[in-house]
Amino acid sequence: MARKFIRLSILLSVFWLGFSNAALAAGDEEDKTGFILPHVMDNYEWHFATIGHTHITLPLPVIIYSPDQGLEFFISSDFQNHETHKFGKAYGKNGYYIEEDYTLHAEDPSRTFYDFSITKNVAMMFIVIAVILFLMLSAAKHYKSKPGTAPKGIASFVEPIIVFVRDEIALPNIGHKKYLKFTPYLLTLFFFIWIGNLMGLFPEAANFTGNIALTFTLAIFTFIITNINGNKDYWKHVFATPGVPVPLLLIIVPVEIIGLFTKPFALMVRLFVAITAGHIVILSFIALIFVFESFAVGLASTVMVVFINFIELLVATIQAYVFTLFSAMYIGMAVAEHDHH
Repeated sequence: MARKFIRLSILLSVFWLGFSNAALAAGDEEDKTGFILPHVMDNYEWHFATIGHTHITLPLPVIIYSPDQGLEFFISSDFQNHETHKFGKAYGKNGYYIEEDYTLHAEDPSRTFYDFSITKNVAMMFIVIAVILFLMLSAAKHYKSKPGTAPKGIASFVEPIIVFVRDEIALPNIGHKKYLKFTPYLLTLFFFIWIGNLMGLFPEAANFTGNIALTFTLAIFTFIITNINGNKDYWKHVFATPGVPVPLLLIIVPVEIIGLFTKPFALMVRLFVAITAGHIVILSFIALIFVFESFAVGLASTVMVVFINFIELLVATIQAYVFTLFSAMYIGMAVAEHDHH
């Protein structure tokens, strides 16, 4: 195993160094670490590789709604300078332009518009959803066609995970009476985050679980479900904490109300930071090969990249588990029934 690991590291270091030299020969003026932030940021196109001066990209649809012009559809390549392959103000279309920081603007600052574009992260989200649907529908087809038989194929992969989330996350934290009601939501959370994390580790894949807008949305779902299903004991604990003297309620109640919002905030930030940091660390080690142009640095960096990638596989699963676990805990606290004597 160790020999295979070393061989793989050497091969990858040679590849990255060769790629670095080719890239530098094509244009020494380019920032040698400039690929790091574009990889972790959202984009209006999907860049796969650069060979010499040729950029292999997938243009994505730009969908804009403005009160004065209604719906407008473009392709992101319409906004590019095809010589430098960069977005810029001079290459806008119909009064819009995409800055080099991958943000869409109107040439008239006072113009109001709404951006519904299929960006790189959105496209990745659709791919993840398609993968989840394929897994679930394939497993369901097996159970429907062969009821009562042992799971095989995809069903044998999916069933242990479903049972784990149901029995080890939902049941202990929500309780026997109501855990089945929330298990579908928890399963959706786990598979969506887990598969998104894993697919994000592929080269040039979108870092969509490291996008704070997506983690914010997932946290808001947990926040809404938790508080909509909160029973009278839950709300009584927030606004009239039992056993607390009335004067202290002036301090405790604001703290409890703030706590309602800090829980989803912690969910949002934890996933965002863990995934984004992992990608930046991996890309930083790769950037060292470009900066030093040394086979020794290339070997050391690639060994670290391979090692961290293995760690990221573990982190991808842990973060999906943690997000799902804490969501179950918050829901469980909201629906818990207390004995009153």
